[in-house]
Amino acid sequence: MNIITTIIPIFTIIALGWLARSRGFMPPGFLGPANRLVYYLAIPAMIFRSISKASLAGSFHFDVIAVTLLAVLLIFGLGWLSALICRIGRRQTATFVQSAFHGNLGYIGLAVSYYYLGNEGLVRAGILAGFVMILQNLLAVFVLQCYADDISFSKRRMLLKILGNPVIVSSIAGILFSLTGAQMPLIAGRSLDILSGMSLPLALLLIGASLSFDSAKHHFGIVVFSALAKLIILPGMGLFLYRFFALSHEEFLPGVILLAAPTATIVFIMAQEMGGDRDFAVSAISLSTLLSALTFSLWLNLI
Repeated sequence: MNIITTIIPIFTIIALGWLARSRGFMPPGFLGPANRLVYYLAIPAMIFRSISKASLAGSFHFDVIAVTLLAVLLIFGLGWLSALICRIGRRQTATFVQSAFHGNLGYIGLAVSYYYLGNEGLVRAGILAGFVMILQNLLAVFVLQCYADDISFSKRRMLLKILGNPVIVSSIAGILFSLTGAQMPLIAGRSLDILSGMSLPLALLLIGASLSFDSAKHHFGIVVFSALAKLIILPGMGLFLYRFFALSHEEFLPGVILLAAPTATIVFIMAQEMGGDRDFAVSAISLSTLLSALTFSLWLNLI
């Protein structure tokens, strides 16, 4: 499938979301409820439906999962080391590190996987995303906790949030349902198809409506550095490792797409909840999302 005809429509919808917000069609009061609708209902329905009706024998690649998690771990360590060397401020350090490895898998990563690879690619990406999200959230909590001023932070509460992540839960549920070999009732299947149909378009509109570059000028250098780490170094590290371990590109392509996803919007939420730098998070999310239109094309062309 042509890369241009995949990437341009996706980012056209993102741009339309930004335009809709600027024109008042998507006011701030709409974004929160709409985001919860997509995050807790539509995206999980799409992942569960796709995985539950797929044959997992050709979709589950343990070696791809292991190498992908290794790439995330390496960039996590490299980002933290870079922050210490550059002597970034305490509040910015944890958010910078998180911005360098914590990707937007549920919205953009899965959208590119689906529109470029089709339903089979979405299934493989959905399974892989479940594992990557667990690691991403654990690492994010760890680095934020290391720099948190509030030592009474509840690790148990955050662990429950990680394990209750809708993408993780729907991936596991889809895998378990597929393993039973049961047939989805027609009414339930069609209901899930209808709900799934609104997931990616609305998710992309919400990404565009959330973009903001107002605070980027205050820490432009490290915002650009975090974007390059997320969009270039992380997928580049992943691609090197995939080829080092002699994996075929058909197997690891969903992994590269997920690794190349821009910084996740949850980075802002976690920064707000755990004492990180919220302004830096907004800037990193917005810049990496904008640049990912180019870097996605770069990686897909390269592979």
